[in-house]
Amino acid sequence: MKENTAERTSVWNEAARSGLVLGLVSIAYMVCNAMMGKIQASGVGAALLNVSGILLWVFKFYLCIRLMKLFMQKFAAGNESVTNRDTFSFGTATALLSALIYSGFTLAWMLFIQPDMMTESLDAAVQMYENVFTQDQLDAMREMAPKMPTIAFFVNLVWCWLFGTVLAAVFSRNIPSRNPFEETDNQ
Repeated sequence: MKENTAERTSVWNEAARSGLVLGLVSIAYMVCNAMMGKIQASGVGAALLNVSGILLWVFKFYLCIRLMKLFMQKFAAGNESVTNRDTFSFGTATALLSALIYSGFTLAWMLFIQPDMMTESLDAAVQMYENVFTQDQLDAMREMAPKMPTIAFFVNLVWCWLFGTVLAAVFSRNIPSRNPFEETDNQ
Protein backbone atom coordinates (compact mmCIF):
# COMPACT_ATOMS: atom_id res chain seq x y z
CA MET A 1 0.00 0.00 0.00
CA LYS A 2 1.55 3.28 -1.07
CA GLU A 3 1.98 5.93 1.56
CA ASN A 4 0.02 8.89 0.27
CA THR A 5 -2.26 11.29 2.06
CA ALA A 6 -5.51 9.85 0.70
CA GLU A 7 -4.61 6.30 1.76
CA ARG A 8 -3.43 7.43 5.20
CA THR A 9 -6.70 9.28 5.65
CA SER A 10 -8.57 6.14 4.61
CA VAL A 11 -6.59 4.07 7.13
CA TRP A 12 -7.37 6.54 9.92
CA ASN A 13 -11.05 6.68 8.93
CA GLU A 14 -11.35 2.89 9.05
CA ALA A 15 -9.35 2.79 12.28
CA ALA A 16 -11.67 5.40 13.80
CA ARG A 17 -14.73 3.27 13.03
CA SER A 18 -13.06 0.15 14.38
CA GLY A 19 -11.78 2.01 17.43
CA LEU A 20 -15.24 3.37 18.12
CA VAL A 21 -16.73 -0.12 18.13
CA LEU A 22 -13.99 -1.49 20.41
CA GLY A 23 -14.30 1.53 22.70
CA LEU A 24 -18.08 1.09 22.91
CA VAL A 25 -17.68 -2.58 23.82
CA SER A 26 -15.40 -1.61 26.72
CA ILE A 27 -17.72 1.22 27.75
CA ALA A 28 -20.73 -1.15 27.73
CA TYR A 29 -18.78 -3.53 29.95
CA MET A 30 -17.87 -0.71 32.34
CA VAL A 31 -21.49 0.47 32.61
CA CYS A 32 -22.81 -3.09 33.12
CA ASN A 33 -20.17 -3.71 35.76
CA ALA A 34 -21.10 -0.46 37.54
CA MET A 35 -24.78 -1.40 37.49
CA MET A 36 -23.99 -4.86 38.85
CA GLY A 37 -22.02 -3.17 41.64
CA LYS A 38 -25.17 -1.36 42.74
CA ILE A 39 -27.02 -4.65 43.32
CA GLN A 40 -27.12 -5.61 46.98
CA ALA A 41 -26.80 -9.36 47.43
CA SER A 42 -25.61 -11.76 50.06
CA GLY A 43 -24.79 -15.45 50.20
CA VAL A 44 -25.50 -17.32 46.99
CA GLY A 45 -26.71 -14.15 45.26
CA ALA A 46 -23.39 -12.42 45.92
CA ALA A 47 -21.47 -15.43 44.62
CA LEU A 48 -23.59 -15.53 41.45
CA LEU A 49 -23.07 -11.81 41.02
CA ASN A 50 -19.29 -12.23 41.30
CA VAL A 51 -19.28 -15.14 38.85
CA SER A 52 -21.42 -13.21 36.39
CA GLY A 53 -19.02 -10.25 36.68
CA ILE A 54 -16.08 -12.52 35.87
CA LEU A 55 -17.95 -14.10 32.95
CA LEU A 56 -18.87 -10.65 31.66
CA TRP A 57 -15.21 -9.60 31.76
CA VAL A 58 -14.12 -12.79 29.95
CA PHE A 59 -16.78 -12.19 27.29
CA LYS A 60 -15.63 -8.56 26.83
CA PHE A 61 -12.00 -9.63 26.62
CA TYR A 62 -12.76 -12.34 24.04
CA LEU A 63 -15.04 -10.06 22.04
CA CYS A 64 -12.43 -7.30 21.85
CA ILE A 65 -9.77 -9.74 20.64
CA ARG A 66 -12.08 -11.26 18.01
CA LEU A 67 -13.26 -7.84 16.82
CA MET A 68 -9.69 -6.57 16.52
CA LYS A 69 -8.76 -9.56 14.36
CA LEU A 70 -11.92 -9.19 12.29
CA PHE A 71 -11.29 -5.48 11.68
CA MET A 72 -7.71 -6.15 10.65
CA GLN A 73 -8.81 -8.92 8.25
CA LYS A 74 -11.51 -6.67 6.80
CA PHE A 75 -8.96 -3.89 6.31
CA ALA A 76 -6.56 -6.25 4.53
CA ALA A 77 -9.34 -7.70 2.34
CA GLY A 78 -10.51 -4.24 1.32
CA ASN A 79 -7.07 -3.07 0.19
CA GLU A 80 -5.31 -5.17 -2.44
CA SER A 81 -1.76 -3.90 -1.99
CA VAL A 82 -1.76 -4.00 1.81
CA THR A 83 1.28 -5.49 3.55
CA ASN A 84 1.68 -6.93 7.01
CA ARG A 85 3.25 -3.65 8.07
CA ASP A 86 0.20 -1.71 6.83
CA THR A 87 -2.07 -4.08 8.76
CA PHE A 88 0.03 -3.51 11.89
CA SER A 89 -0.23 0.26 11.43
CA PHE A 90 -3.99 -0.02 11.06
CA GLY A 91 -4.23 -2.18 14.19
CA THR A 92 -2.10 0.25 16.17
CA ALA A 93 -4.23 3.20 15.05
CA THR A 94 -7.38 1.27 15.97
CA ALA A 95 -5.94 0.48 19.39
CA LEU A 96 -4.97 4.10 19.99
CA LEU A 97 -8.38 5.48 19.02
CA SER A 98 -10.22 2.81 20.99
CA ALA A 99 -8.07 3.53 24.05
CA LEU A 100 -8.72 7.25 23.68
CA ILE A 101 -12.51 6.73 23.53
CA TYR A 102 -12.57 4.36 26.48
CA SER A 103 -10.19 6.47 28.59
CA GLY A 104 -12.18 9.61 27.84
CA PHE A 105 -15.37 7.92 28.96
CA THR A 106 -13.67 6.66 32.11
CA LEU A 107 -12.51 10.20 32.89
CA ALA A 108 -16.00 11.59 32.32
CA TRP A 109 -17.46 8.83 34.49
CA MET A 110 -15.13 9.67 37.35
CA LEU A 111 -15.57 13.43 37.05
CA PHE A 112 -19.27 13.79 36.28
CA ILE A 113 -21.28 10.58 36.71
CA GLN A 114 -19.74 9.21 39.90
CA PRO A 115 -17.49 11.98 41.23
CA ASP A 116 -17.35 10.58 44.75
CA MET A 117 -16.29 7.10 43.59
CA MET A 118 -12.60 7.83 44.14
CA THR A 119 -13.06 9.39 47.54
CA GLU A 120 -15.21 6.46 48.70
CA SER A 121 -12.61 3.97 47.44
CA LEU A 122 -9.81 5.94 49.06
CA ASP A 123 -11.68 6.19 52.37
CA ALA A 124 -12.21 2.42 52.34
CA ALA A 125 -8.50 1.86 51.64
CA VAL A 126 -7.50 4.28 54.41
CA GLN A 127 -9.75 2.49 56.90
CA MET A 128 -8.38 -0.87 55.85
CA TYR A 129 -4.72 0.14 56.12
CA GLU A 130 -4.78 2.75 58.89
CA ASN A 131 -2.82 0.40 61.18
CA VAL A 132 -0.22 -0.32 58.50
CA PHE A 133 0.64 3.17 57.25
CA THR A 134 1.85 6.22 59.12
CA GLN A 135 -0.30 9.34 59.34
CA ASP A 136 1.91 11.10 56.77
CA GLN A 137 1.39 8.26 54.30
CA LEU A 138 -2.37 8.32 54.87
CA ASP A 139 -2.42 12.11 54.35
CA ALA A 140 -0.46 11.67 51.11
CA MET A 141 -3.06 9.15 49.95
CA ARG A 142 -5.87 11.61 50.73
CA GLU A 143 -4.08 14.41 48.85
CA MET A 144 -3.80 12.18 45.80
CA ALA A 145 -7.59 11.65 45.52
CA PRO A 146 -8.31 14.72 43.34
CA LYS A 147 -5.60 13.62 40.90
CA MET A 148 -6.90 10.07 40.51
CA PRO A 149 -9.26 10.69 37.54
CA THR A 150 -6.38 12.17 35.54
CA ILE A 151 -4.04 9.38 36.56
CA ALA A 152 -6.70 6.79 35.68
CA PHE A 153 -7.17 8.42 32.26
CA PHE A 154 -3.50 8.12 31.35
CA VAL A 155 -3.05 4.66 32.86
CA ASN A 156 -6.10 3.40 30.90
CA LEU A 157 -4.90 5.10 27.73
CA VAL A 158 -1.42 3.58 27.90
CA TRP A 159 -2.62 0.14 29.02
CA CYS A 160 -5.33 -0.19 26.36
CA TRP A 161 -3.08 1.13 23.61
CA LEU A 162 -0.22 -1.21 24.55
CA PHE A 163 -2.56 -4.19 24.73
CA GLY A 164 -4.02 -3.31 21.33
CA THR A 165 -0.56 -2.81 19.88
CA VAL A 166 0.50 -6.27 21.06
CA LEU A 167 -2.67 -7.72 19.51
CA ALA A 168 -1.94 -5.86 16.28
CA ALA A 169 1.62 -7.21 16.24
CA VAL A 170 0.43 -10.78 16.76
CA PHE A 171 -2.38 -10.64 14.21
CA SER A 172 -0.56 -8.62 11.55
CA ARG A 173 2.04 -11.34 11.07
CA ASN A 174 -0.52 -13.35 9.08
CA ILE A 175 -2.85 -10.63 7.81
CA PRO A 176 -2.62 -10.70 4.84
CA SER A 177 -1.48 -14.29 4.65
CA ARG A 178 2.16 -14.87 3.77
CA ASN A 179 1.54 -18.48 2.75
CA PRO A 180 2.91 -18.89 -0.82
CA PHE A 181 0.84 -22.05 -1.37
CA GLU A 182 -2.48 -20.50 -0.47
CA GLU A 183 -4.88 -20.28 -3.38
CA THR A 184 -5.75 -16.80 -4.53
CA ASP A 185 -8.53 -15.43 -6.70
CA ASN A 186 -6.02 -14.49 -9.43
CA GLN A 187 -5.25 -18.11 -10.39
